[in-house]
Parts: sequence; structure tokens; C-alpha cells
Amino acid sequence: MAPETVQTSAPSPAGPGASSSAPASGPRAMTLRELVDAYMAAYAGRDRTRPAVLARWCAALGDRPFATLTDQDVFSGLEAIRTEPARVYKGRDEFDRPIFEFKPKPRTPATVNRYHAALAAVFTWAIKRRLAPRGFEHPCRNVERLPERNAVVRFLSQAELTRLLAACRTSGWPRLYLLVVMAITTGARRSELLALTWGELDTERAIAHVRETKNGHPRALPLTPTVLEELARFRLPTTKPEHCLFPSRGVPTKPRVFEPSWRAALKAAQIERFRFHDLRHSCASYLAQNGASLLEIADVMGHRQLAMVKRYAHLTTDTKAKLVNRILGDIR
Repeated sequence: MAPETVQTSAPSPAGPGASSSAPASGPRAMTLRELVDAYMAAYAGRDRTRPAVLARWCAALGDRPFATLTDQDVFSGLEAIRTEPARVYKGRDEFDRPIFEFKPKPRTPATVNRYHAALAAVFTWAIKRRLAPRGFEHPCRNVERLPERNAVVRFLSQAELTRLLAACRTSGWPRLYLLVVMAITTGARRSELLALTWGELDTERAIAHVRETKNGHPRALPLTPTVLEELARFRLPTTKPEHCLFPSRGVPTKPRVFEPSWRAALKAAQIERFRFHDLRHSCASYLAQNGASLLEIADVMGHRQLAMVKRYAHLTTDTKAKLVNRILGDIR
């Protein structure tokens, strides 16, 4: 539904005592649900969880005129979300349906902040589109985000890395080794890797072009010799440019649901408390430990702000300290 259509079709806010000459519709009459519908119709971002996150807000406040919502409404909504059981997004199945796993613990601060950011983006969009009435006060700006504890980063030790790669080599899904090696060597997100097609590879320049990223900006992934060798194994004469690198069974244009193979490899490698996303952390951690600056790490990881890679600062500091002591430590 186009934003203009939503605005003009919104119900009248007229009630007892309202003037009969008041406009039949207007920004103040638009409910939060109607505003979210208009926002999602114009949404060009890459966050595939955004519809589900905003649907949660609509379930709680959707029937309220959005211009009447206050910071107290947002705060109370976030408190309710914070105390709900955590629901972890696990990707999509072969029919493109979302897969979630429920865990018997409250949502993390990072997850609650994601709900805050999504709702804030809707109100900001409404202001820019002139859908909000004059003098409208953004209800999210006076609600602080929760502090996130990102100091501890889980990454593979050298022994764990060796065991995991060996387990992936013997996996029942032959492409698991390629997927894991690409994740470690490029720092790409799972969604970015699964969306890659053969037509987005430039093997001569050893680059994969990621068209769809989380922040909406395309980037190039460097391909190591090991990755190029593995890719050559799976490129068949019948492979077409639109085929996924990691296709589902029988549907080469759809990505594979690989979680069962991944969990089996972790079990075989005797690795605990490790997520696929931690391969991305492993990439950044290895770079930091080998002398890469935070700016270089941000570039490899596709982060637009250095704040996102500050969690690896202690690793770069440790590396620099060892370098200085090794070269200059004997100076008296």
C-alpha cells in the first residue's frame, strides 16, 4: 500500500465534541499499524527480521493513532518485550518460511535494542514523509537503549578450528566445508553467503560481489586460493549464473537449510557454545591478532562505523604490545 493511500484512507479522529468541519482524514488519524504498513511498502533495507519485529509492535499498539503514542508507551512496550522468552531466528526453510527457536530465557539487550531501533525508524520515516502532525515529538528519543555487553567475543581457538574443518570435510553435505571456510576468510554474514550466486563470482579477480548486505551497501569479498579450489569442484557444466553457491535440494535458485549439517559438524568436532555467526567473530579476531587495525577490520567486515569493531580493540592492543616488546623490549 502506498504511503499516500494509507494517509488519505486513515479513519477520522473525530469524536465527541469534535468539529464537523474537521478534515475526514489526516496524519493524526493514522494508526500505528497503518503507518507500519506504509513504511514497509517503502522499505528498501535488507533486514529480513524487520517485518516480524514491527508486527510485535503492531500487536501491542497497532490500533492506537501513532501521533498519540508517548515515550511511556515505548518504554512499557520494550519492558514487555524484554521479559518475553527469547526467540532466535534460524534462517528460512526450503519454502522460504522463517525458522525460529524459542529459548526459556529473556531477550538479550541487543535484541531489545533492535525492537527499539525498528520502531524509531518508523517514526523517523513518518516525520520525513510529513505524515506526522506539526510539533510531533518522536516517542523513542527519550527512551534509552539498554547497554550491550559485547566485550566477550567467542572465536575458535586453533585446535577448535582444526577439528571443525576436519569435521566439515567429512560432512554428509559436501559444501559445508566451503561454506565454513568462506565464512571464516571473508567475515561475511550467513545471509550474505547463502544469497550468493555463481553469477556474482569473479574468479579471475578472486572476488565475490555481495549485492544485498545488512546495511544496504554492496561489498566485495576476497576469495582465498582454498575457496577458489573448492568452488571449482562444484562448478558443473549445467551450473547457471542464477544458481546459488549453496543450493537447496532440487531447487538450485534457493539456498539450502544447512543447520542440521552444521550442528552435526560441531558435535563431531566437540565444540560447544558456538554459533555460525561466531565464524564472523573468528575472522575479525584472527585479523586483530595478526596486526590488522580497527579500520581494516571494519572494511573487511563491512561495518560502516568503527564502534562496531571496538569489541576487538583489546586483541589489537595485545598484538601491538607483543610487537613492541619483541622489537624494542631490549632497549635500556
